[in-house]
Amino acid sequence: MKYVLRIILLFFVDIALLIISGYSSFAIINNSIQIKHLTPGIITSTILFIIFSSLFLKIFKSYQTLWRYSELYEIIKVFKSITLSSILNIIIQIMFFNGSIPISLYFLLWMTSIIFLSGFRIGWMIVKKLNKPSMSLRKRALIIGAGEAGSMVVKQLIQSNEAEFYPIGFVDDDHKKQKLEVSGFPVLGRRTDIPNIVKKYDISTIIVAIPSAPKSQIKEIVHICKQTKAHIQILPRLQDLIHGRISVKEIRGVDVKDLLGRDMVKHRIDQLNNYLQDRVVLVTGAGGSIGSELAYQVAQCDPKMVLLLGHGENSIQKTETKLNESMPRVTTVSLIVDIQDQMLIDDVFNRFRPEVVFHAAAHKHVPLMEKNEVAAIKNNVFGTKIVAEAADRYEVKRFVFISTDKAVNPVNIMGMTKRLGELLIQQLAAKSSTKFSIVRFGNVLESRGSVVPIFKRQIAMGGPVTVTHPDMVRYFMTIPEAVQLVLEAGSLSSGGEIFVLNMGEPVKIVDLAKTLIRLSGYEPDYDIKIEYTGIRPGEKLSESLFYNDERSIPSKHPDISIASTMSINYTQFQRELKKLEVSLKNSSDDFRNTLLRIIQNVSSTRV
Repeated sequence: MKYVLRIILLFFVDIALLIISGYSSFAIINNSIQIKHLTPGIITSTILFIIFSSLFLKIFKSYQTLWRYSELYEIIKVFKSITLSSILNIIIQIMFFNGSIPISLYFLLWMTSIIFLSGFRIGWMIVKKLNKPSMSLRKRALIIGAGEAGSMVVKQLIQSNEAEFYPIGFVDDDHKKQKLEVSGFPVLGRRTDIPNIVKKYDISTIIVAIPSAPKSQIKEIVHICKQTKAHIQILPRLQDLIHGRISVKEIRGVDVKDLLGRDMVKHRIDQLNNYLQDRVVLVTGAGGSIGSELAYQVAQCDPKMVLLLGHGENSIQKTETKLNESMPRVTTVSLIVDIQDQMLIDDVFNRFRPEVVFHAAAHKHVPLMEKNEVAAIKNNVFGTKIVAEAADRYEVKRFVFISTDKAVNPVNIMGMTKRLGELLIQQLAAKSSTKFSIVRFGNVLESRGSVVPIFKRQIAMGGPVTVTHPDMVRYFMTIPEAVQLVLEAGSLSSGGEIFVLNMGEPVKIVDLAKTLIRLSGYEPDYDIKIEYTGIRPGEKLSESLFYNDERSIPSKHPDISIASTMSINYTQFQRELKKLEVSLKNSSDDFRNTLLRIIQNVSSTRV
């Protein structure tokens, strides 16, 4: 039934019911159904009562409400409307009719009107629910955000027979919207009221319908929602709303990246095109989480060729297949090469003459590298040395080395080797025509071997979810953000910089675990246990993005800082590297202390 026709029909049904109520009340009082006993005062008063009741029903937006969803809320509207109408009518009767009409008539009129109008609405609800048996199977949903996006969600949930949810009402912090209705559904309170609303209305699903909200606001809302047992869903991107592509099928679960507490880093594609377009670009470690995303985003900048270099044939094949399917016009070449093989690396640079190099190849897993010190040093230090020196010899225009926050005051083998990699790059930057730069960032969400995939796997198995320490915190970023930072570094670099992303506040690992458990539909420590296993070898409770002797310098990008360089004794550094290379032949050496000694001896105050 069309909306306008429905309102007109409901209005006239209410008028008819009010007329019947008035006549029934008169008949009961007079013990007669004969119309001749009706006085002008009674007729006038009844007409006024009908007018007032209709007016109040309109004011309370009874006709805009879908009764099959409103239930008790709609009955309350009827009660308020009839009660106010009766009071107003009594006042007019006393003022203009000298109380000639008995109060008992008004009481009966009040009571019968409520019974008839409420009965009609209850009957409507029952009929609609019988005609839509699947409605009772839908999840009761609370919509966060009573704006245009929230209104669109409600309309689609109502109209769609396939919708999994049906709306109960809204939550919005706008004080002007409190206790009003949006699209026929009440605004039940503010975000701070969410726990009470969920409990009162038995809400099973919360839909966040604020697609333009910053990440900090989403984080606050999700934090409040986590106090309930309701599932949390989130609306698609704002662009989908603008272009009318929104569908209830596209409402997604809250992603972990929504909980970072900051907005995503935006990159400027025009600047990236300036140095990547029509260039031969080499990506080492192109089969890894970062390397494969690097290759994908580089391919979007119209390069002349993308060289995918890696040691694992399966992962490189996977990256090449993705690029060929998504961007078939881009020329890709897969190279199965170990970065420790100087002859093959030289052959790659000689044959393809790359103009831009992104060095993502590395052994990165901290506990594993604690047990494989020699492999970590050979790959992360001397493999990096081979690739970087080849870039210098073959006059590559730009070279970006991917580092980690674990290279700052390192306590594990992986972090120490990455710090030596940073020193290598800075040494070359001081004398090379190639613009060498370094990108330093924290943990990457959902990369291979990171905590998020591990937690998800443990949750899928029913737990327990293992956390090393309740106070352990880490900086987190998404894979696309990490890659955007790397690409930005290439465009911003003039040589020798260490670029650091503004990553917001560090996140507690245990909070991340609890969030994932809740987003999976379980309650932490009730459905899924959390167990603390103790800090593993080489781990710290917290990481830093800067050394104490480094200061943060703003860059041209608002979300990227530059770590001021420290003075390095490069002559001594070269001697130490040669000693380290020789000592690798003796695997019984104490490499941990050797690496620490090199880092401490060659670095001094900042410049």
